[in-house]
Amino acid sequence: MTQTKPIIDYYPSEIEEFEAGVKRFQSGNWDPTDFMAFRLRQGVYGQRQPDVHMFRIKIPFGGMTADMLDMMGDIVARFAPLNKGHVTTRENIQLHHIPLEDTPEMMRLLASVGLTTREACGNTVRNVTGCEIAGVCAEEPFDVTPYAAAYSRYFVRHPFTQSMPRKIKTAFSGCARDCAITGIHDVGFLPSIKDGQRGFKMVMGGGTSIMPRIAPTLYEFVSTDEYLKITEAALRVFHNSDELRRSRMKARVKFLIDRIGIDDYRDLVEEQLQEDWAQRSFDPTGLLFIDDEEADAPSLHGDFVTGSDPEFDRWLATNVQSQKQSGYHTVTAKLPLGDINPEQFHQLADLSRTYGASRVRLTHQQNLAIRWVPEGALYEVWLKLKEIGFGDAGALEITDVVSCPGTDSCKLGITSSMGLGRAVADAVSVIDQEADPLIRKMHIKMSGCPNGCGQHHVADIGFHGAAAKGPSGQVPAYELFLGGGFEEGDTRIGLRVKTKVPAKRMPDALRKVLEFYKTERQNDEIFRDFAARVGPESFEPVLAEFKDVPELNRESLDMYIDWSKTVKYILERGEGECAV
Repeated sequence: MTQTKPIIDYYPSEIEEFEAGVKRFQSGNWDPTDFMAFRLRQGVYGQRQPDVHMFRIKIPFGGMTADMLDMMGDIVARFAPLNKGHVTTRENIQLHHIPLEDTPEMMRLLASVGLTTREACGNTVRNVTGCEIAGVCAEEPFDVTPYAAAYSRYFVRHPFTQSMPRKIKTAFSGCARDCAITGIHDVGFLPSIKDGQRGFKMVMGGGTSIMPRIAPTLYEFVSTDEYLKITEAALRVFHNSDELRRSRMKARVKFLIDRIGIDDYRDLVEEQLQEDWAQRSFDPTGLLFIDDEEADAPSLHGDFVTGSDPEFDRWLATNVQSQKQSGYHTVTAKLPLGDINPEQFHQLADLSRTYGASRVRLTHQQNLAIRWVPEGALYEVWLKLKEIGFGDAGALEITDVVSCPGTDSCKLGITSSMGLGRAVADAVSVIDQEADPLIRKMHIKMSGCPNGCGQHHVADIGFHGAAAKGPSGQVPAYELFLGGGFEEGDTRIGLRVKTKVPAKRMPDALRKVLEFYKTERQNDEIFRDFAARVGPESFEPVLAEFKDVPELNRESLDMYIDWSKTVKYILERGEGECAV
């Protein structure tokens, strides 16, 4: 492989300091709140379960090598009690139920292959997400990958990004289709070329959670020579906002921009650009990540197994994209709810070495894309993926369900979104999708709480966890958002329906919503246009039969138990650590 230098540098002394900090904390010599802020900057996040942690690996633009995949397999097998890694919508990999004392050794192992957890959590510049086909997309003005990596390198360990009012989430899309969904990010970049100069349209102030917003445009064009400087100026404005620090619940940059407006925010950025710090060069050349993937691409003329199969044809249509490099394709492995076990990590590593230049990219849809697959190898790759368990068709379709971990591990979780995710995936798999392509192209996403880690606000059908009152106590439930979207640059926030549906009734309620759409839509009207036309109130009668909760008895007991759980539901929500 040609790639050798990690995107984010490894400092052995940093892990030594963290290891000493763990011992100091465990001996009772460090205030828990202060230690929490310290460990969050190293990617170690508290869980709802005591004495174990979520360990988040930061993967800029989702890019991984085969060696990284192998190391993930080794680490998961050795350290992760759940025997899996979880791919997130932020293109990170998370491991759960990790004892604190194991984390320094895990960090060292990751560093040996160029991975890090540095600033994967906390009030920092979080992982930079990107499009899985950046660099191989025929529609891109230029490859944004080197610039996304430079952004990661520039802001990691930056003095003023260690303790901002809240976190900053950033996305780089490769073209106007906006595959990285820049609109729901604090900072987003879409590439363009103006007068022969590379640059970006820069948006700022997007987000989901309790006040979802689509990011307005901060600048129509910023050159690649100045995008780091202008971002720093924008983050300095955010960093200096003392008013945001008074209420951590409303400390995201979207609240400030929503309050003062994007024009006034831009004026504050321009003021920052006049300061002394901004007068030096911000040429990113020295920070660019240059990786000649094509040099490691397999030959187009290998002796590959070929064949035909209707299932293979369906997979070709949904999981394979042609690259701008003639004869090569990017293949999407559909990961059920983003989970990968140790053996699968190693199998994916071997597959990427044989068929894909030893490169893969994680996606915001919780999938994994293998780049540089020769056209003649596609049938053989499909067979291999089926053996692994990742060969299903339907990437970016209704069966490609997205979910955050919910109450399986998250302190803020209200419901078992992963449990519901599995139930919903089973429910939609039996729908006659071939007979209804408009339903097949829909997206379903769910979050275990309103914060939106499952990106439910931008799904055709999205829902977040809630607790509903029943005659015999609380039941797990969901609030619905309908008509969201994120494809082809058309980012929309879903419309909230004023009906809570008990968790165990959600699969049936989902079927009813789809039936209503199928019956009442106009011609080839896609779901998000249908939802906007009829309005969220039109769905309330459709869902009315599902909202009532019966008295607790032997027949209704299941209603009071969440998906994948075995005890009666009670809302147990701790204090999250995102705002620490």
